[in-house]
Amino acid sequence: MQTADIALCAAVLVVAFLYSSVGHAGASGYIAVMALASVASPMIRPTALVLNIVVATIGSVQFWRAGYFRWSLFWPFALASIPAAYYGGTLTLPTRVLNILIGLVLLASAARLLISLKPAAETHAPAKPIAMVTGGVLGFLAGLTATGGGIFLTPLMILLRWSSTKQAAAVSVVYILVNSASGLLGAMRKGITLPPFLWPMIVAVVVGGGLGSYLGSRRFSVPVIHVLLASVLILAGGKLILTKPPAPTPVKTADAVCGGDGFCSAPIRRKTHRLRRVADL
Repeated sequence: MQTADIALCAAVLVVAFLYSSVGHAGASGYIAVMALASVASPMIRPTALVLNIVVATIGSVQFWRAGYFRWSLFWPFALASIPAAYYGGTLTLPTRVLNILIGLVLLASAARLLISLKPAAETHAPAKPIAMVTGGVLGFLAGLTATGGGIFLTPLMILLRWSSTKQAAAVSVVYILVNSASGLLGAMRKGITLPPFLWPMIVAVVVGGGLGSYLGSRRFSVPVIHVLLASVLILAGGKLILTKPPAPTPVKTADAVCGGDGFCSAPIRRKTHRLRRVADL
């Protein structure tokens, strides 16, 4: 592994630790650090989804064991989100459009982290149709941008008083898991490119996610973490939105030189003409 790869693994370990300590899997953070590290755009989405699945699995098991997960609250969101995330994962947008969209998602995620959300004294589950529509919209966005959707679902559930904070976190982490898996399957349909250093990154998020979930469950202080995460997201989101991707370098092939239709460039035509004259002699 090169030094840059080691630094990237260390960065995703920190991201997994910070996000898991506040009940998320970290997709937007992985996208942020990979964007800052100039990882090739085709690799960012599938890599973020793989890492998201690993951390969300850890979080899902812990919240399930803690008794905060409610199936009746979860399934209406997931019912529409799973096919929507799959469809979103099959779409391939132009690099510039995708970078702007992901950048906006990162900025929105940063704004969410900077907003202080107070838990409601009383909660009421949303009507099933509302939950399905909400889950479908967030699922499609999750598959398209390689974020599990939990960064939006958790604050929405708290703001609208659909559940308590810990129940929202429990539902969101399982929602992130199923959406990430569905989005990855959709992306695999058209072929995906993963970095050669994926396994070290997986080990890094397992360590970071495990430690973060353990400490976060013991009332780890989160305001400073939110500010740090928001700063990274703003920096990466701004970079994606403001930086234009480099133009692809044209590759010269035999068809490109001769046009693919039998008409070659002027120097080649002259050389061919000279060879024919020699042959006539």
